[in-house]
Amino acid sequence: MTLSAEAEVAPRAGRREWLGLAVLALPTLVVSVDISVLFLALPHVVADLHASTVEQLWITDIYPFMVAGFLITMGSIGDRIGRRKLLIIGAAVFALASLLAAYAGSPAILIAARAGMGIAGATLAPSSLALISMMFRDQRQQGTAIAIWMTAFMAGVAFGPAVGGALLSAFWWGSVFLVSAVFMAVLFIAGPFVLPEMKNPQPGPLDAPSVVLSLLAILPVIYGLKELARHGWETVPILAVVAGLAFAFLFVYRQRRLPVPMLDIGLFANKAFTTIMVTGMLVGALQSGTGLFVSLYMQMVKGLSPLAAGLWGIPPAIALVVGINLAPQLARKIKPGVVLAVGLLVAAVGQLVLSQVGPGTALAVVLIALAIVFLGMGPAGALVNQIMLSIVPPEKVGTAASTSGTGGELGVAFGIAALGSIGSAVYRVQIDDTLPAGLPAPAADAARESVAGAVAVSGSLPSDLANAVLTAARDAFTTGLNVVAGINTAGFVLLAAVVFFGLRAVGTLGAQPGPPVESVTEKVDQ
Repeated sequence: MTLSAEAEVAPRAGRREWLGLAVLALPTLVVSVDISVLFLALPHVVADLHASTVEQLWITDIYPFMVAGFLITMGSIGDRIGRRKLLIIGAAVFALASLLAAYAGSPAILIAARAGMGIAGATLAPSSLALISMMFRDQRQQGTAIAIWMTAFMAGVAFGPAVGGALLSAFWWGSVFLVSAVFMAVLFIAGPFVLPEMKNPQPGPLDAPSVVLSLLAILPVIYGLKELARHGWETVPILAVVAGLAFAFLFVYRQRRLPVPMLDIGLFANKAFTTIMVTGMLVGALQSGTGLFVSLYMQMVKGLSPLAAGLWGIPPAIALVVGINLAPQLARKIKPGVVLAVGLLVAAVGQLVLSQVGPGTALAVVLIALAIVFLGMGPAGALVNQIMLSIVPPEKVGTAASTSGTGGELGVAFGIAALGSIGSAVYRVQIDDTLPAGLPAPAADAARESVAGAVAVSGSLPSDLANAVLTAARDAFTTGLNVVAGINTAGFVLLAAVVFFGLRAVGTLGAQPGPPVESVTEKVDQ
């Protein structure tokens, strides 16, 4: 039956809501595991399916492309057909696409399956956050729920390499996709019983041109930034970014003129909303740059395997989880803008330590610095979403969450492209002055290209030349890491100032009930 959810005081969640949160956390955990295990599975995929270099890139890239491209569209669709319904449909499609990926007999089929997983994955975050906002009206419980949800995501990232390694050692590469299918099936079966329905009762029609414009705006930008990170400043990716920005302008122009826009641009008139959108995007950019260089440092400078590097990344990930779960507790007594700003300053301290490491620095020092960075970023993972839920009207939560997710995806792509390009430029300048004399031209070119190229070519060189090349490459790469960490230090300090002043009007979370819910229709299964 249909009930109008009208309450002056936010009700507290009960057993059904917490069970619903567990159901929402499962797919979040699985999706994040899927992201990390694919890199371990890729060599097995290449050997079995004989994937070309281009096909390998599309196997890894098509999923994030589709997630980023369809987030805003799925958020808008969820507002119209119901967030639970969209989530259940997304779970079913994700499970079927995972099965197709597990038993793919060719690279083309695997790429198509990964594309389907990406489109379905775009339904998860905006629908989940919207449902959490409805299930947990009490802001104290809401903060805890969001922290648990984010913890599930980080647990998948942290333990993904270990899970992938175990699966790949016992089964074939398709097993990493079967795990996704099983957990999505749990969401599909249990979701209708423990999750409420939530949608905008007067959503208006879905504007097809807006859907097309949003895709044309986001996909070229993501593609261009990834290609810039991979190949440097080339014409095609630059044109792709420019084209995407042009379509983004047209998308915004159209939204301003629609009576019922797909994305309410008026949300950005709220200073706090704009601040948290910028914060999410820039934290994603700074985090991605840090993660990229520290991961390469552990593998190329310290000589760890990808699996070992992933396992050593668990302690810093635990620090991130601590930050995520501590922030809502602090934000009940201290303004969230202050909590976020202090956290970002803590992250800046960790970045400052990373800016001083050298090739011979103990791995423990690097991991402690990274843990400090992640601990400081933890509050952003929890509070950005909770602040958004506290200031956005309930009927627009799905769209707002999808906008935040899209900004995060763009931030990650931009961070890898921009910081990766800076680090690579520093590497090339440094190594040009330190490569040993008498090095064959092909080997010198490979070493100048990247530290990975230097490590690869060193195996074919005499021991004295190999050691000299490795020393030069590792020194040059570490200098690049230092420069990137220095930039990130300044970035976190500046962002802390933006957050402090931009969120001054936002009071402590949990001191007041959630936003009014009169416009939300809840369908309760009896």
